[in-house]
Amino acid sequence: MASDVPMTPELEQIDGEIQDIFRALQNGFQKMDKIKDSNRQAKQLEELTGKMKECKRLIKEFDRILKDEESRNTPEVNKQLNDRKQYMIKELNSYVTLRKTYQSSLGNNKRVELFDMGAGSSEPTAEDNIQMASAMSNQQLIDSGRNQMDQTDEAIARSKMVVAQTVEVGSQTAATLTQQTEQMKRIGNELDSVHFSLKKASKLVKEIGRQVATDKCIMGLLALIVFGVIAIIVVKIVNPHNKSIPDIPGMAPPAQNFQTNRRLLSTRSFRGL
Repeated sequence: MASDVPMTPELEQIDGEIQDIFRALQNGFQKMDKIKDSNRQAKQLEELTGKMKECKRLIKEFDRILKDEESRNTPEVNKQLNDRKQYMIKELNSYVTLRKTYQSSLGNNKRVELFDMGAGSSEPTAEDNIQMASAMSNQQLIDSGRNQMDQTDEAIARSKMVVAQTVEVGSQTAATLTQQTEQMKRIGNELDSVHFSLKKASKLVKEIGRQVATDKCIMGLLALIVFGVIAIIVVKIVNPHNKSIPDIPGMAPPAQNFQTNRRLLSTRSFRGL
């Protein structure tokens, strides 16, 4: 099956490596019929098993890149790439079945682990489970089913725990948001009070300014009057005979009145004698 699907350079490289492995598997199984020694056949089968493991790894890498690029591709391209992946899986499964046939002919009842899940590897896919189930006995299938159920129960329990923790975190977040909302309301009320106080203080400052200006005017007029009176007094003292400046009451009584008073006092004194 020639690949006419549009691929990125990385996918094309992986696809090419997988096709090389398929050709090597085809040639290797053709040589199996020509090998008569069972030990050499077992060794050849072991080498082919290693190539199938590498092919499985490359298919997983192809699938990973395909999922990363799925959002950037059109639905048609994604469908073609998925079909290409399914073709690779079916092709590999055919060689897996062929390997099991040769393995049975060699009398090797020990199942060779094709998909070796080492530390840090991903969980088996649906295709892996189908391939492994075909080589299991009924008891092994039952045990595997029980293990799968136990793992499913554990996963459900973990999911419930995560959900409970999520609900608790959500409740705490809601309570925190409620407190923050109330605090924001209080801050808003305080800002309104501050704004009102500032407006009131501004009006009061303006009134005080007007009063101060009025007081300054009055004080200025009083100062002018005082300075005028002082100036008149000084001029009158310096030049008492200046007729252009009127006499200030109580400061300089007329001379004629003073002489008349002296005569009246003299007359009264004489009469008393």
